[in-house]
Amino acid sequence: MECEFWLVSTDHLKDRLWFKDNEDFKAGMNISAQVAATYHMDVIAFILMSNHVHYVLSCSYSEAIAFIERFKRLYSQYYSGRYGSSELLRGNNVDIRQIYVGDESFERAVAYVQMNSVAANICINASDYSWGTGNSFFKTEPARGVKLGSLSKRAVARIVHSRVQMPYDYLVGDNGVIVPESYVNVKFVEDIFRSPKRMTYFLQNSSKARNREALPSFDDQIILSAIKNLCVSMFRRQSFDALDDSQKQEVVKQVRYRFSADPGQIARITGLSYDEITQKLENY
Repeated sequence: MECEFWLVSTDHLKDRLWFKDNEDFKAGMNISAQVAATYHMDVIAFILMSNHVHYVLSCSYSEAIAFIERFKRLYSQYYSGRYGSSELLRGNNVDIRQIYVGDESFERAVAYVQMNSVAANICINASDYSWGTGNSFFKTEPARGVKLGSLSKRAVARIVHSRVQMPYDYLVGDNGVIVPESYVNVKFVEDIFRSPKRMTYFLQNSSKARNREALPSFDDQIILSAIKNLCVSMFRRQSFDALDDSQKQEVVKQVRYRFSADPGQIARITGLSYDEITQKLENY
């Protein structure tokens, strides 16, 4: 049976973040590995962004749906356990599009996924971004890490946030993240692109590269941390939610001034609507 390939993308959350800090990103990475192992599925490429995710998968359409729905469910459980909110991904829509080897839609989809972080001005090169497969292809050195099989069941459960059986040969890096090359079909991707130069061509000419945003220049996690510090230093409050409306307006203006953050970015970090943010920035 001929392989099918799918680009799976979730909607951007406009009023909150999927991943607030590195621990959240690590959880997302390791849950990705867990779901791939559960479905014995080849992941082709993926990226975790602050408020959405993208995957390229080799599977049937129904399996692609099952993959992303399981990922969303498991990550929501993690998020609820850490932050006490069970509403994170309720109603979050998913777009699934078939791509093909032979008409370059495969290469364009992989490049699109890889370039998300560059388009958001989080990093200069896709390979500099840690939360996905940005640095997985055409590497000069093999992936390094400790095999899951050498760890206790309890240690593995802490890593993948589940007691599900994981492949013994998956590697865990020093940062506690299961190395994507453990479950991503790197060789297949490299065979399709044929050379690093050809992959670079598709990266540089992807729609994400052409539509690279002028703003923001700071990632969401940096600004989220700054907002917490501003709340304490300016108003002796421990969180943005603890501020009154005028105080929130001042913090929003400070974030806009100090970080050149656009209203959309401020909205998803603070949890306010886009309209509320633009109102607070009027005449600024």
